[in-house]
Amino acid sequence: MRRAVALFLPVLLAAVLPAPSASAAPEPPPGWTVSGNVVRWTTSAPLPLLDAGVEFWEGDRFLGRARESADLRSFTVQAELQDPGALQVRSAGRRLDVVEPSAPGLSVPELPAPRPAADVDPGTPGPYATTTGEYALDPVRLPEYAAPVEMEGVVVAPKDAPGDRPLVLFLHGRHFTCYSKSDPNRIAMEWPCSSGLTAVPSHKGYLKAQQLLASQGYLTVSISANGINAQDALTADAGAQGRSSLVRHHLAKWADWSSGQGSVPGGVRADMANVLLVGHSRGGEGVNRAATDSLTPPPGDTGFSGPVRWDIRGDVLVGPTIFGHNPAPDVPSVTFLPGCDGDVSDLQGQVFVDQTRGLSRGEALHSALYMVGANHNYFNSEWTPGQAEAPASDDFWPGQPPDPLCAPGTATRLTAEQQQRMGATYVAASARLFLGRDESVLPLLDGSGVRAPSADPARVLSHAVGADRRPFVVPGGSTGTSGIARVCQQTSRDVAVGCSTARSPHFVGFRGAVAQPERLSVALKWSAAGQPGVVTPAEPVSLDGSRELTLRLAVAPNAAASEFDVAVTDHSGQKHSLGSVQVAGVPGSDRTSSLWAQEVRVPLPPGLDRLTSLELVPGSASGEAWLIDASGWDGGLVPVTPTRLPRVDAVVTAVDEGDSGTQTHNIVVTATGDGIRVIRLFYTDPATRQPTTKLVTLQEGQDRAEVPVTYTGNTRWSGDVRHSVSVQAISNAVVGAATGGLLVRNDDPAPEVVVTPVAGSVQEGGTLKWRLTLSEAADSAVAVLGTAVAPASGTELSTTDVNAQWLIRNSGEEALPSRPLSATRLGLYVLVPAGQTSVEFEVPTTTDAEAEGEEQVRLRFEGQSPTGIGFEVTGKVTEAV
Repeated sequence: MRRAVALFLPVLLAAVLPAPSASAAPEPPPGWTVSGNVVRWTTSAPLPLLDAGVEFWEGDRFLGRARESADLRSFTVQAELQDPGALQVRSAGRRLDVVEPSAPGLSVPELPAPRPAADVDPGTPGPYATTTGEYALDPVRLPEYAAPVEMEGVVVAPKDAPGDRPLVLFLHGRHFTCYSKSDPNRIAMEWPCSSGLTAVPSHKGYLKAQQLLASQGYLTVSISANGINAQDALTADAGAQGRSSLVRHHLAKWADWSSGQGSVPGGVRADMANVLLVGHSRGGEGVNRAATDSLTPPPGDTGFSGPVRWDIRGDVLVGPTIFGHNPAPDVPSVTFLPGCDGDVSDLQGQVFVDQTRGLSRGEALHSALYMVGANHNYFNSEWTPGQAEAPASDDFWPGQPPDPLCAPGTATRLTAEQQQRMGATYVAASARLFLGRDESVLPLLDGSGVRAPSADPARVLSHAVGADRRPFVVPGGSTGTSGIARVCQQTSRDVAVGCSTARSPHFVGFRGAVAQPERLSVALKWSAAGQPGVVTPAEPVSLDGSRELTLRLAVAPNAAASEFDVAVTDHSGQKHSLGSVQVAGVPGSDRTSSLWAQEVRVPLPPGLDRLTSLELVPGSASGEAWLIDASGWDGGLVPVTPTRLPRVDAVVTAVDEGDSGTQTHNIVVTATGDGIRVIRLFYTDPATRQPTTKLVTLQEGQDRAEVPVTYTGNTRWSGDVRHSVSVQAISNAVVGAATGGLLVRNDDPAPEVVVTPVAGSVQEGGTLKWRLTLSEAADSAVAVLGTAVAPASGTELSTTDVNAQWLIRNSGEEALPSRPLSATRLGLYVLVPAGQTSVEFEVPTTTDAEAEGEEQVRLRFEGQSPTGIGFEVTGKVTEAV
């Protein structure tokens, strides 16, 4: 049975926890509890799982990516707070804990006119019939993952295709892993699935694309990653390394099968010299890491250590995350940016294009496709209502007022079938280009402004960097400007120096970074037609041999077409007028990231050498625009020789706290390779305790950068403490693990727990109460979670026997219809704050007119921090006298 459920943005509710002390003022907002350094946000209903993750912020200070509970109702971060009243929940830049008001001033979105049809249509099925099969191998064990990860795949292959076939491997993103076939509201994030739950078949959601590719002669496999999804909240990189290792395990099996070792699934051997990886959401970041790890092996134990017996020719990244801001610069890529993405809504996948510049030789094509009206989930049919076996939903801002651009049924929103047909078409275009090197499809991907008719009525806009382009203006610290132009900082929110406060894929910041000085664009703002803006590169640039000058230029969403006259000046001072370009705003709303640069071109006369400046002159009376870069363009590709760039990794080092004394250890960032490598580090300054950053230049022979951390040991129990560092490549380097740090492990025993009844038996309307006491104070909060279980005998307390608000706060469920508490999702969190030794918790009851006799409630508690704690309490309720 195909099922759809509405997963709404939940009403926010606070768990029943001990109130913070007066010194913790101001109080946190509703829905939050703060105990020591444990910060928890609780919702009344399961939150739809977000690949972009749930992030806690204190104003504009990033606290961390939250860890979700198995029932997706509670989210926790450990962080020291300065102002609890400023707590916020965000995901990809949007608030989850409040309904944000609509921003005034945006025009009504309209679809851009259809582009001319391309000469070829990669969405047309090929000549081969297809066959479908599956395989399930022994699971693999990966570091940081307690449970083994499955090795399962669904294969769609061409029938009777000659020889070894190019291999296309799909990796899905992060979705809930288990569901109940009998209760559509019961979903879970666990692995393996508990009794009564079924695994979500996310890997079967790309069959339409697989069938199209197989008909064209490609061998395809889509692999399952539920074991990663259920456990990656505990990893420093949100699962990127685990997904890379899983992909490489599968590729190693295909290399075995294709060399004659074992039976080949589908009966078709793979051409392992021609591999394309397709990753959706966190799967996009995973296949990017697999490409990097295949070129430059990662240090340490990643769970895969075999030889690399394949060549990855390209990546297709569908609504991807890239938390690490670490694209593989020498592996060609195409990135899908869904215009109505309600999950990875900041469209951070733009980083796969913009931040490849300057890292290597710039030969690889990196394309971005802005897909108007596409959401995040519908690329996967198993995440699509009406198609999925498990519960599924539209990810675009559920529970919010209708959006003028992205609400289902609007002219600008794609249906699921239209979106899936579009996605399959552009995956096929990428396969044809990267695996077959067929440049006839290149205009669909490189900003040439044509469309694939098979994807109609979708509007797909494209731009690109790399391939046969010569960089002319790439804004940097030495770029000069005059007139209406100024160099702006992409990630700054300071209006004096920042580019814009509007949501833009180009301006997505690195989480936890206080500044990213190398992330620059050119902002243009004018108040009269004809006002020029001049941009001067650091050195003169020759564009001799280029046919056209291509600009990536953005204007405000929904803005009417703006015309710009374009001119360049050479080293002799001669000005060359090149013509004009027009740019209209991408369709957008206040909920979308639509300030996106479109590619426009003007012809270049031959012989333009040593150009010193670019001039843009707007023709409208007033407006704003942003220049991302400008390049000479000649069309076509250039041979890409993957370079073993020097590799940089932030390492996680673990040390024991010790019983006394102050110690200093270094957080280490390792580096391989030759030459001068430039990186930027982000960390907390040990002296000021404030986020900071520094640029590090590693000279020839240097193999590490270090950040010292000081800590003090004692004999009191505490949670493990992580001191984090993040790293970005600036030049001549590629980053593998972007986040590392020093893990100071607790080495002290947990305090013993004793629970005594304060009021273990009450009349109806009374409050059952218990006291939890620790044998000694701890340096971190001690947390336990209680669930209701049926009593061994007697009548169980029901939902209508307890306070209705208490029930909603702790289960997310209404009291009616009346049912036993053990039939609910009741979860009672009890925390003993750091430095304290006891706390009371309670179950408030209500009175009724029914004669029910004695009733009982039985609560079973398990330790959350630390684990290993376990106890039960039983309370009795008698008739009111």
